Amino acid sequence: MPANLTPQYLAAEERYKQAKDDREKMKALKEMLAYIPKHKGTEKLQADIKRKIARLKDEMDVKKSKGGHRFSYSVEREGAAQVVVVGPPNVGKSCLISNLTNTNLEVADYPFTTRLFQPAMMQYEDIQIQLVDLPPISEEYLENWVSSVIRIADMMILVIDSSRDDLLEQLETTLLILDRFKIKAEGLAVDNSLDSIHWSRLKTLLVANKIELPGAEGNYKILEEFYRDKFELIPISALTKTNLEKVSQKIIQLLEIIRVYSKRPGHEADISRPFTFQKGSTLLDFSKEVHKDFAEKLKFARVWGNNVFNGQRINKDYVLQDKDIIELHI
Repeated sequence: MPANLTPQYLAAEERYKQAKDDREKMKALKEMLAYIPKHKGTEKLQADIKRKIARLKDEMDVKKSKGGHRFSYSVEREGAAQVVVVGPPNVGKSCLISNLTNTNLEVADYPFTTRLFQPAMMQYEDIQIQLVDLPPISEEYLENWVSSVIRIADMMILVIDSSRDDLLEQLETTLLILDRFKIKAEGLAVDNSLDSIHWSRLKTLLVANKIELPGAEGNYKILEEFYRDKFELIPISALTKTNLEKVSQKIIQLLEIIRVYSKRPGHEADISRPFTFQKGSTLLDFSKEVHKDFAEKLKFARVWGNNVFNGQRINKDYVLQDKDIIELHI
């Protein structure tokens, strides 16, 4: 019986082959096991994957017991994108992430509760976005590794406390500290004068939290007056979950994520988990993600989606659109 391996399985297999460390290998193996078709023709392959997972787990446990495992100040990327949540002490970052992701991060009403990074996954329709809670940005105390984590993220949510009269100072101080580390919070305008070698420019959403508290609405109007032309700005209450849906929608919009679904010739499209790309990606990018053989041997593809007729033939330079269904031919 033929295995009929799916494009998602083949992509996971390629990630396993290219993995640089044990954690990457383990993640790819688990994806392979999840994506592999479950029938008699794949029983031997399923068993082989399970043996590899068990062997790798044993090896990782041995390294850990011998002291080979050390805490890493890099966050393993998961989902379609990685978004860091940044702000001064006690502005409600952990509460915001907890309610966006339906997880239980440590939340307390005093500063510096978060001392290490805490990643969690936000589900938006069929897309998962990784949100990373970080220790606060403060002149008083700043973990020296925080800037490194921020620099390599795809986007930043900058949170301030709108109930405090010093909200402008909160924001300005945070932006100055980020500038010191050559991290530019990029809002509605792009500063092309910064060299890309030394500076990291991150699309930034400005969130004014605790809007439910006394005085917050008046303070927010002041913030709007100064910053509405500089940043995408949303007033929220992480506690009462006010406007959190707007935050989710704006994250997806700023990241410019598009979803593409795979279809094998003669089969229905697999819409259980999309491949995700940034706006402007092409059919060649999709074929590379599926498997390197598709990129090298691709003859043509067919697409089902908006603004095309069903099964329209496309070439490698076709620009992918959100929710396209692609059938590759080699």
